[in-house]
Order: sequence, then structure tokens, then C-alpha cells
Amino acid sequence: MFRRELMRTLAVAAVGLALASCSTTPTERADLDTRALAAMDNLYRTTPAAKSLADSSAGVLVFPSVTEGGLIVGAQYGQGVMFKGGRSDGYYNIAGGSLGLQAGAQTFSQAYFFTTAEALKTLEETKGFEVGAGLDFAVADVGASGAISSATLQKPLIVFVWGQQGLMAGVKVEGQKITRLQSH
Repeated sequence: MFRRELMRTLAVAAVGLALASCSTTPTERADLDTRALAAMDNLYRTTPAAKSLADSSAGVLVFPSVTEGGLIVGAQYGQGVMFKGGRSDGYYNIAGGSLGLQAGAQTFSQAYFFTTAEALKTLEETKGFEVGAGLDFAVADVGASGAISSATLQKPLIVFVWGQQGLMAGVKVEGQKITRLQSH
């Protein structure tokens, strides 16, 4: 059963990577907006400080569901929405690969809070933004009280990961690339 589920997840990830440069239809964009808003509501319930961070950020890129799977070689893929001032302002995908001692499959939500206009400009002007390349970022350090550490808040890009489902274990070297989708 686990093996079949792993193979299905890897197949979905491979198809996602193949479709990474495709465009989105109005129906797909509306569905993605709805799922991204629901994912953010879930984050705000579990980490209230994320809401005030979103309100003060230049933009928030939300991937409501990223699928990751691997057995030695892994892949991940998801589609997301850029929100500026609470409104959707573009559609993106995230795709990545990994290599190392790893096995399993999981899904999770991920959000990128661009805390400065300069950080957001870096994403918007880069074709195929590579996470961690040329932009200082922090994975959100949230305390037991739900507050975000002051050291984290000093970064121009803050990443939240939440809602993990499944099991992915191992040590790996990973790369992620975020690309804007074409809209029709």
C-alpha cells in the first residue's frame, strides 16, 4: 500500500514538473485563489502573528498544497497565488528536485512573506526565482506563544511551512525554483 501511494505521488510530481511552464485558465485561477485563502486562514488560526506579518508585507506568495515524494531521487511541485494588499496579483508554481538518502511522500502548505518592496521586486524581475539564491530569508521561527521571533522578522523573506501530511524522511540536498505562470 505504501509503495503504491509513493509511486502515485512521484508520478503526480513528475507530471507537475512537466507542466511547470503551462498557463492557467480562469476556472483554475479561481479555484487556486479559494484554496490559497483557505490555507492562509488555517495558518492565521494556528499562528496569529502571521496575519499581522501579512498585513505589513509587500506581498505574500501562497502555495496551498505542495506535493513532495522521493526514493533517493525526489521531486516536489505546487501552484500558488501572489497576494498584494489582500488581492490576488499573479500565479506561480514551485518545482524542485532533491538527491540523497530519502524515502516517502508528503503534502504541505507554504507561504513566502516578502517583507520589503525590494525583496518582492527580486521575485518579480527574476525568471525562475531560486529560493535562497541572492535573497536573505528565514524559515519562520514561531514560539510556543505563537509569536514570531524578532530575528526572523528582520529578514526580507520569511517562509512558513504548515499542514504537513504524509511521511518524508531522510537527509537530502534540495533545490526549489519559483516561476510565474502565464495567464490566459
